[in-house]
Amino acid sequence: MSVLKFKTVDEVIERANRTSFGLGAGLVTKNINKALQITNALRVGTVYVNCYDIINEATTFGGFKDSGIGRELGGSGIENYLEKKNVIIKLSDGSLP
Repeated sequence: MSVLKFKTVDEVIERANRTSFGLGAGLVTKNINKALQITNALRVGTVYVNCYDIINEATTFGGFKDSGIGRELGGSGIENYLEKKNVIIKLSDGSLP
């Protein structure tokens, strides 16, 4: 764990987003408004507030930037295993259903 001093919330956000990675971030605070402000601004796949490394198979897991392409788990994760197909049939009377 890295604990870094800061003067402003904007400094925290800029420092966190300056890295080329973006898998996850952790934030410890009692102020829910600041937590929401920071989590909305961070370019990471998962933000843990007052906890860390909690994963639920119903939620999507993946990162931003150099922390991978695509997503695992959740609805987005299953997309990699699906093949989608469109079928359009013109009926003999010329109509389309």
